[in-house]
Amino acid sequence: MKKKILAAAVVAVLGLTACEQKPSATYTPSSGSLALSRDDAFLYAVDADNGILSVVDTASHVKVAEVKVGRGPERVTVGPDDTVYVANRGSRSVSVIRRGEWTEAARLDVGVEPMGMGLSADGQTLYVVNSTMLETTEQGSLVAFDTGTLKRLWEIPVGDEPRGLALLENDKALITLHRKGDVVQVDLSNRDRPKLLKAGTDVYKKANASKIRTEEDRGGFDPGFSGMVSFHPRGTTDIIVSPDGDRAYAATLWARETSLTPGTNPNDPGPTPDPEPIPQPQPPPGSGGLYGGGGPCGTGAIASPGVITLEADSADPLVDDLNGGGCGGGGDDKDYPPSTITSPDPTHPIQGPIATVVDPTGAWLFMVNRETNNVAVMPTNRRSGSDLHVNTFPSSAVRQLVRVGAGPNGIALTRDGKKAYVYNSFDHTLTTLVGSGTSHSLNIREEGPRLKLAEDVMSPEQAMGRKLFFSAIDSRMTANNVGASCATCHHDGRDDGHTWGFPDGPRQTPTIAGRMITKTAPFHWSGEFPSLRDFLDVTVRQRMGGGVVDAQMATQLAAFMDVMPSPDNPYKRDELTDAQRRGSEAFLKAQCNECHAGEALTNNKQANVGTFVVSGEVQDNAAVRKAGLNTPSLLGLARSAPYLHDGSADTLKERLLKTRFNDQHGKTSHLSDQELDDLVEFLRVL
Repeated sequence: MKKKILAAAVVAVLGLTACEQKPSATYTPSSGSLALSRDDAFLYAVDADNGILSVVDTASHVKVAEVKVGRGPERVTVGPDDTVYVANRGSRSVSVIRRGEWTEAARLDVGVEPMGMGLSADGQTLYVVNSTMLETTEQGSLVAFDTGTLKRLWEIPVGDEPRGLALLENDKALITLHRKGDVVQVDLSNRDRPKLLKAGTDVYKKANASKIRTEEDRGGFDPGFSGMVSFHPRGTTDIIVSPDGDRAYAATLWARETSLTPGTNPNDPGPTPDPEPIPQPQPPPGSGGLYGGGGPCGTGAIASPGVITLEADSADPLVDDLNGGGCGGGGDDKDYPPSTITSPDPTHPIQGPIATVVDPTGAWLFMVNRETNNVAVMPTNRRSGSDLHVNTFPSSAVRQLVRVGAGPNGIALTRDGKKAYVYNSFDHTLTTLVGSGTSHSLNIREEGPRLKLAEDVMSPEQAMGRKLFFSAIDSRMTANNVGASCATCHHDGRDDGHTWGFPDGPRQTPTIAGRMITKTAPFHWSGEFPSLRDFLDVTVRQRMGGGVVDAQMATQLAAFMDVMPSPDNPYKRDELTDAQRRGSEAFLKAQCNECHAGEALTNNKQANVGTFVVSGEVQDNAAVRKAGLNTPSLLGLARSAPYLHDGSADTLKERLLKTRFNDQHGKTSHLSDQELDDLVEFLRVL
């Protein structure tokens, strides 16, 4: 791809001078919960809480129709004939709506939790990404439908928890893997027999190249004294392609793998010292909490937002070396955005990227950030210029940060580049953005009052609890130089698939959604907090750099946690299968029910099941090994891999095999191989 630095200097967005560029047939200027009709006359917004598609007349700025669709709609896309398709994450379906009729014309049966969608260049094929298949949670899938007959054509597995989809004119598709933070490439040229070309793109290896080389030079072990740490991409959501089809961009989070140490929040006394301490690198002063001062490229949070850029045709990633000289913006000649995105405003961080789009000129990338209620606008092809904030540390290649409503999760740009729309899912409102000035004095601003498209279905306590849970800007929850929310690790109230190197040991992020959390005291993997308020207060103050969690905040957060929907589980049926029924008997035979008891499937006690980590860089400290770990709930087990407190088991079978013959984790030594397999089948339905 040729560099367009000179062109970018004279290109502006939202109605200003721009270079003409004929977009590819598969280019779409929208992502997430919003889409526009092909003539920009109608704006379509899906609201997950209400299960509706709102239709807005863009000329009059009035909601003209409302279509009831399936449960939990998350994504919307529009075909060349202006047919609207809505992915209903909560009901395993896609709704089909014809323009002007404003009613559900058909509903397509798909896989579990459909998300990304796209139309072929000729509009004859609809592609849908399913988070898991109907038979297994270990693979998600890509399924195709004929848009004329609405008949299913084929379905292929594409990896663990796929999420976003981008189509290219050359009959290739790019699919993001949400928790693994990677991108899959599929060849669609054979309409009947698609083929997986790449199961991953080595994003991790390229981002940690210096760290990996250092470990190789040291014989495979670097305890952090080199100053280098590793980061894993997680939470990768939508992926979009530039108008010319040359490059693709996927928003992600960089999660720190190397051990963490306490920060310097004045309200944070730090954890109880380990009588057998492990040497760990110290964060810079002023980090604001355990989650601050440890992000990639000098960023402030251990889970920092970023962008993965790919050469679209080959799916080769263009990723900065997060430990080396590849960080930063000004002064280099890289023609793609920095892999880590920092805010130009020290009072308003960027966190929780969930939707991205490239403007019709191809020069500007818009990133919607749900946890900080803003949209970051940055060049796609340069990192320097007088209009960027590159003279700060860490430098920011963001041109402008535009504040919007609460919980934004979708964006759509008009095809003439004159306006942008953002849907604020927690407020159920629509923000309209316009611009003025030249490219170097560009000022994007909100136009007119926000349009209310739906009402709250949650109670006031639950709605406020959700805003607190997802907020990385509320000073009660986090510090500006940390910018982390509960959802930064607990994506959608679930988990990020990551294991953190905390001072007390390695800790995998547990799922919250659907686990009756308020009934499972004491809290934390170590079980040291007798009440949820105690746990929230210490977590917010000592880790996130926030303030004291008072009784009202704790009640609001608890109210929201109690109504988080459980992840959809394909193993659940109206009746148990024969294998699941046998597995329920093996569950009792192995005495699993002694610890995993009651409706929450935990006795809320501490236990040592023989899985403590006693060697390596991050170990369980002596106090934890003595007290044992808190018995977790088994609810939603099938969708919460990896397993164990250190995340060392990728599957349930692997988890059981780790302690099969020591009888510390259930009396499993006397189970036959068949009984062990049946036990796995039963655990999957819990």
